[in-house]
Parts: sequence; structure tokens; C-alpha cells
Amino acid sequence: MSTTEEQAAEAFQSAPPIILAPGPRKTDRIPPPPNDVWELPYGTAWVYHGEGNGQLTRPVLIADGFSTGPTDLGLTWELLEYGPFPLLSELRRRGRDVVLIGYHERSASILQNAEAVMKAVTTAIDRRSGEHPLVVGGFSMGGLVTRYALAKLETDGVEHQAQLYFSWDSPHTGAWIPIALQAFAHYIKKLHPGFSDQINSPAAQELLCQHIANWDDKPATSERRLAFLRALEEVGSWPQSRQLRLVALANAPATGEGNGIAPGNEAVTGKGLAVAGTELRTQSEGEDQLVAKLRVLTTSSREVRTSGLPDIDGAPGGTLPGFGILADALNEVAGFGVVNPIREHCFVPAVSAVSVREPATHDDLYTPIGDDELEEAPFHAVKFASQSETHTLVTEELSTWLLDQLP
Repeated sequence: MSTTEEQAAEAFQSAPPIILAPGPRKTDRIPPPPNDVWELPYGTAWVYHGEGNGQLTRPVLIADGFSTGPTDLGLTWELLEYGPFPLLSELRRRGRDVVLIGYHERSASILQNAEAVMKAVTTAIDRRSGEHPLVVGGFSMGGLVTRYALAKLETDGVEHQAQLYFSWDSPHTGAWIPIALQAFAHYIKKLHPGFSDQINSPAAQELLCQHIANWDDKPATSERRLAFLRALEEVGSWPQSRQLRLVALANAPATGEGNGIAPGNEAVTGKGLAVAGTELRTQSEGEDQLVAKLRVLTTSSREVRTSGLPDIDGAPGGTLPGFGILADALNEVAGFGVVNPIREHCFVPAVSAVSVREPATHDDLYTPIGDDELEEAPFHAVKFASQSETHTLVTEELSTWLLDQLP
């Protein structure tokens, strides 16, 4: 390895971790101090009383989603309050108490983090003034954490006293990280292990419909995901209390119209000395499809090919700027410069957010979702966005619909 390459390797090893998740915080506005803080098993909750409430009265419990490391509840507040629609302020204006639930480790198993939600539910019941029913739900992975938590409480014979469960762009039938990104993460593991560790974390494996543990693996459903699905089945798959309504929101349309990202196109291409020859492509359907060429401080590049996967990057669904997050991180390191013509990809397909189909084929993803399918879905009501948009984006369109569902 040349001196220049050694310098590039050292710079990359000391660079900040690459994390496929929202963040860091983008505003200097500091969230108000909570009225109360609850220490929970594997987590913490910040409690904000609604306007006119001197104590917990009409609780709305909101669980955090997936990332790496402990939840930054300040970032959670920012995403729910300082985006297109001030959801937290509107909840509180309507006299609702907001309980934001975070985890000590966001990439830990969904089953572990569900224990934080279960304790938050029983704590809310114990500390609530009056008998107003609870609202319990979450964004992204938080919708799965709360789904399992409520079902487990029912199985254990504990009355959760929730009258509404909501999931906001939650991957009930699986989330998607492009195989090209997963392969790159594992390929650089010796130099920069955090990215690979996130892809291989318990929560990631439980969420992803297709996973690889090493750069040259064949994509498949992880054994951890299969175990999680079995755990869901053991508690009835969904909470089933007669008083509980289940609703889902999707940051995508029901029309089957894709997000405009074409398959087989270059999304990240290496230009710097350390990564020249690297090429990450959007996913194509069919057999023996090239999705990545990998070269990082080596003499030659390696190819990654897939077979039997759909063109899922362009599917209708909540999007994640996964290619962009990687490109931005690489461009911060000398010798690792890349061009990045495609920043986003589908992360939670619309069919997954409303749990009507597995995202297995092109037709599964792109066929419009009809009323007959929704009648067979586990939800009492669903709300789709007008178009594919950023995963868990808190828009007025979706927020006002959710507010109208509150008991």
C-alpha cells in the first residue's frame, strides 16, 4: 500500500461512523424540558403534558425507530415537531399528553426494546389521572416495537387500556436496504466496522426482507427475522383487544406508481484514489444482475450479482437517502471521493406499511392496493400519502388524518 493509500486508510478508520438513519439534528432549537422522565427497562421516556393538564391525563405514547446507539430524544422531538407539520404541538394543543419512548440501543432486538414500551404503558396507566384510554404507536420500527408490546401484554393477561394503535410507515412485511449498500458496508468492515455492524445488528436483521451478512453472500431472509416473525405469531401476530383500533399510515401512494428511480443505474461511483472502480447500482429484477463493483484500497474490484430480486429501489414507498448518506460520508474523507447521481431508494414499500403483501416481486410492489385487499389487512383504517416521500416524514396530510383518529 502506498503512502497516499496508507493516509487514506488512516483517515477512513478515524472518520465518523456511517449510519443509515435520520440525523444528526438540523436545528439549533432546543426541545422544551419534559414534565417528567421515566427510566424504563432498556429505555427512557420523556413526558410532556397537554395544554391545561397539570398531570398525565390523555396519554399518547410514541416509540422511536431504528438506528445505532441510544435514542436522541431531542432529535425525535425535532423530527416530529420541526418538519412540515408540528405534530407534537398540535397533540398538546388538543389536550393530549405526549410520551416519547427511546431505547438505550436502537439496533437491539425489537423484542428487547418492546420491554421499554410495555413498562411505559403500565407506568402511564399507574400515573394517569382519570380513565381516558391510551394511544400507543410508533414511527418506522417503533410501529413494530409497539405492535409486539401490546400483543405481548395481552398474551400475559395485562390490560393495556389502549384504544388506538398506530404505525407510521412501519415495515410490517419487511424493509429494504439495497444489496449494493449492504455489500459495500461489509466489504469495508476491516477499515470501518460500524456500517457493517449496523447492517448485521439484531434489529436490522429483524426488519430487512433481504439481508446479507458478508459482502459475497446471497441475499436471503435472515434467521433473526424468521425468529422475530415466530415470536410475533406466539403473541397472536397483532394486538386483538376488542376495544383497540389498529390504524396505519404510509409515506407512499396506493396507486402502484413508483418513485421515479430506475433500476440498474449507477447511484454511487468511486472517483477518489481509494475507491476508483467502486460502482453501486440500483436494484434490477431478473437473474445474474450486477448491483455492485467493490474496490477499496485493493488492486482489483469484486463484483456482486443478484438473482430473483425485484426492482425495489424505485417501488412506491417511504424513501431513505441511503446512497446519499454513504456518498456524503465518503466525500468527507481524502481519497474516498465519489459521485452520487441517485441519493434515495425505497426503504418501506407501501405494501409493507399497510401489511397487505410481501415485497417479493415486481407485481407485489407495483400493483395498486385495492379496497378488497385492505379489507383483509389487519388494520381498521389506513392512510396513504399522495406520492412517495421521505420515510416517516410528518406531513400535514398524514398528521391531520391521525389526529382525527384519536379517541
